[in-house]
Amino acid sequence: MGGGRTVSDLGRLVADRYLLVERVGSGGMGTVWRAEDRLLGRDVALKKLHIPPHLQDDEVRTLYERTRREARSAARIAHPNVIVVHDVLDDEGLPCIVMEYIPSLTLSDVLKQRGALPPAEAAAIGRAMASALRAAHDAGVLHRDVKPGNVLLGDDGRIVLTDFGIAMESGTSSLTKPGELIGSIGYLAPERLRGARPETSPASDLWALGATLYQAVEGQGPFRRNTALETAYAIATDPYEPPRSAAGLTPVIDGLLVKDPEQRMDVHEVERRLADLVGTATAPLDPPTRQDRTPPPAADRGGARRGRTVALSALAVTLVACLVGGAVWWLDGRSEKPSGHASASEATTPVPSTSRSAGVPPLPAGYHFEKPTDDLSVPVQDGWKAKTLAGGEVVYIDPSELVGLRVNVIEFAGTDPLRHWRETEEEQTARDNANYERVRMAETTFRGRPAGYWEFTFDGRARAYRAAELAFANTHGTQYVIYLSAPDADWHKYRPVFDAALNGLRLKDST
Repeated sequence: MGGGRTVSDLGRLVADRYLLVERVGSGGMGTVWRAEDRLLGRDVALKKLHIPPHLQDDEVRTLYERTRREARSAARIAHPNVIVVHDVLDDEGLPCIVMEYIPSLTLSDVLKQRGALPPAEAAAIGRAMASALRAAHDAGVLHRDVKPGNVLLGDDGRIVLTDFGIAMESGTSSLTKPGELIGSIGYLAPERLRGARPETSPASDLWALGATLYQAVEGQGPFRRNTALETAYAIATDPYEPPRSAAGLTPVIDGLLVKDPEQRMDVHEVERRLADLVGTATAPLDPPTRQDRTPPPAADRGGARRGRTVALSALAVTLVACLVGGAVWWLDGRSEKPSGHASASEATTPVPSTSRSAGVPPLPAGYHFEKPTDDLSVPVQDGWKAKTLAGGEVVYIDPSELVGLRVNVIEFAGTDPLRHWRETEEEQTARDNANYERVRMAETTFRGRPAGYWEFTFDGRARAYRAAELAFANTHGTQYVIYLSAPDADWHKYRPVFDAALNGLRLKDST
């Protein structure tokens, strides 16, 4: 019943809806296709299970149940670094999972092509993976197969943990037989090899994260041996060779590759340390809640919030003037289309509340401080030029004039930017930005203060754009807004500018 059809499936319509366009991956148990969703007019990934002919009926039933659990496990987790499942269906008696399609390479592919990664790049990937695992564990799901092959590095910079095919949910029975090990041998934690029940602790996933980070910076796994049996023995009993190229990642790897799961570094500490390494600790973002996925109806606006609406209207007038004057950068920058993929810069643990510059990371190489207001200093890349817009907003423009970093201070704007964004999203933002699409809108904190994070895409005059905005307020209702817009295709290149601005932001004590 199983796995005969692969290439011949090209061009076939599955469930009267999904047209198989391109085979993008295959393994012993399944094939992944890029498919066109004829109903919604979008690309999706369709994973179709193979049934090897030698399997017994009970083993076939187990594979079916694993496929259902994969879909159910991933669907329980609402997080930008976790694959989104759209549908589960049967095709010719075989179970299929329909997921979001992410143009990407796996981390495994990248390591094969490029070799070991620089520590900073590996840290950014690890931070996204840790964030995804925290969300999964909070939802009661253990992944159990964390490895480079299950990490997607999207063309748009997004980092996604995928393939929950052997995941375990709390409260469900294991599908493994006594003595059976499921997973990739090089990433199995010692406690699993010693026969401990795999669902007892999330620590096993964190061991696998440590092995993945080690491989990312060293080019091979920490316990690589000639045979699977030798590898398993080494994991259970042997020390690993200390990494030589991990730099600041070494303490994290060491903390994760502790053989005793009770002493292993937990996910919150991993996130905090990796966030420090990649310079995002001052802009922690929590996973979006389900209500964040659909914007609420626009509400009546008034009072303090009206000030921001008026400011935005004034900005719109300025944009027209800039366009007439040839400043294409800003209209392209604030009228761009979101791709619908969430940012790779995601959740970190909160940092202590402070408004002093003490503790702020040092200025990155290639940046200098600009002072858009008397009480605010912000890192800006060398070579970017400042421009002041009507209403006092300051924009720093890159040499291509396609990327803009905007800094604004709004008096008496209130302390809840998220509420204002939700109230104006449909009525104003979506109306004024062609093909506007929200990527993410969520509550977060910035140095201990309540804050809002908003990311979206839209169409400029000649290209698709992505924008990110973080706003926070002091106790007097003054809002501070940092906003970056850049071509969506180059978002991974320019997102660090936004992070650097937030990380290095310096405020006077009055805030």
